[in-house]
Amino acid sequence: MGYTSWGCIDLVSASTAELKKRYGYIYVDRNDDGTGTLNRYKKKFFYWYKDVIATNGESLHK
Repeated sequence: MGYTSWGCIDLVSASTAELKKRYGYIYVDRNDDGTGTLNRYKKKFFYWYKDVIATNGESLHK
């Protein structure tokens, strides 16, 4: 079984062209009005997904 994700960093929503909907597991400091530093921060999901990959999915059964 494989594990894939849509995108690792926050993306612009294709349907609404907004950044307020955050889908990635790396947060990008950018707002809909263009302000922000563009710094990136790992979300909690980043570490969860990293663990899933490292344990070949075994961590899902805990």
